[in-house]
Amino acid sequence: MSQINWKTETLANITAEEFYTLIDRNREHIKKTFPRTLAGCADLKKTKKYIEESIDNETWEDNYYFYIRNTDSNTLIGYLMIKNIDEHVSKCELAYFIDKDFEGRGIISKALENVLAFCFGQLRRNKVYISTSLTNIASQKIALKHGFLQEGILRDEFRNGEGKLEDIIYFGLLKSEYKNEK
Repeated sequence: MSQINWKTETLANITAEEFYTLIDRNREHIKKTFPRTLAGCADLKKTKKYIEESIDNETWEDNYYFYIRNTDSNTLIGYLMIKNIDEHVSKCELAYFIDKDFEGRGIISKALENVLAFCFGQLRRNKVYISTSLTNIASQKIALKHGFLQEGILRDEFRNGEGKLEDIIYFGLLKSEYKNEK
């Protein structure tokens, strides 16, 4: 497997056209796990609106978005989002995916390190969590690799892209545990 040169970018550097291309190229790959993103990016017009709404979300500090670009080809290859930010409990959720052609290369794992530093540093969260499908073994491995602990299984917690309710595994990482890892 050849080395991929990549970098993480913020929403300000992303166009609707290139995000639509990333989503369209991976529709089958993410259809069960990113149904809202798929619905919001059904065509280029909807993707432009989706990006505009994402910019508003960042402005209001409701969500944050990070994009992974292959610097050799200058194409988007991944996406990480901080969502469900809870000020009262001081926690937030991470969601992410990598282009199907770039899985297994450690790119999401490395990008996640930067996003965790942002969550615990700049956002001053006490807890970061990841909710993942029972069948998404790759995401579970990433969570465990970064020190997250499996806290439980939430039953019928997520409506997947096929419209079916499914259980999810909830992984959590506390700031105190993160500091001990670093």
